[in-house]
Amino acid sequence: MNKVFQKKHELWLSISFASYAIKDEAIKSKLYDFSQIAFRHMKWLSSEILKANGNYNYDRDMMLYKRENVFEILEALKDEVKNIQGIYPDNVLGGRIKTDDAYLLEYISTLLKDENNNKPITAFNMQRKFLDKNLPQDQIDALTMFLFDESYKEYELILVYAYMQARTKDITQFDVFQDLIDESHFHLKSFANMMTELGILALPRQLHEMTYIVDDLDQFIKDGIAEEEAAKEMCKELSDAIKDEELSKFFDFINFQENYHIKLMQKLL
Repeated sequence: MNKVFQKKHELWLSISFASYAIKDEAIKSKLYDFSQIAFRHMKWLSSEILKANGNYNYDRDMMLYKRENVFEILEALKDEVKNIQGIYPDNVLGGRIKTDDAYLLEYISTLLKDENNNKPITAFNMQRKFLDKNLPQDQIDALTMFLFDESYKEYELILVYAYMQARTKDITQFDVFQDLIDESHFHLKSFANMMTELGILALPRQLHEMTYIVDDLDQFIKDGIAEEEAAKEMCKELSDAIKDEELSKFFDFINFQENYHIKLMQKLL
């Protein structure tokens, strides 16, 4: 079952990053919905594993290939979904996951029938231009570093909080972890879409198990608060450094959200 969980983790990432890479808003939105379904599959699989006194980890064995057009992304995603079908458990959960995947395959097949959907992909071209904004190189550099750092942080938080949530029986903890997971999903999507605009879309690095196997929950939460405070400072510095009103307001918005994350974690303490 850990292998099933790993493959679903990889598929969640593949669907998510397909949605980030594709600029067509309708396709992007639909694929992102499927990525959230895949993440729920991970949640349900983790519960089944723990119920059977098993365990799982966040190891992965995948790469994000630099595709040239939408159909290349969709064909690769279609193959990945097909390849995982045979390893799902033969039970009610496995049946639910298979039917969800079957609908995803149907959606992909429909897209592939229409050549108008096959637009170029610029998410990996390394152009480092942001929309029509003429940002100086030092501001582009600061934005690039921020996005790489923060996309990893949000990916890490999604998985760490999900790991903790699966193991708590306390309703307050469960609810707070869910809020933090949902917020981190939004932040990861926001940062990854900005990376696409810059042509620097990349997978976050893999988590080491010491990141999410926590012996001291209080210390973990205190460290999380410190990390959120550091992220707030990075947002503020970036907002001050980038002389663009629209981008500055976005990073102020993220900064204010981090304030509430800190309050949620203080509630846990």
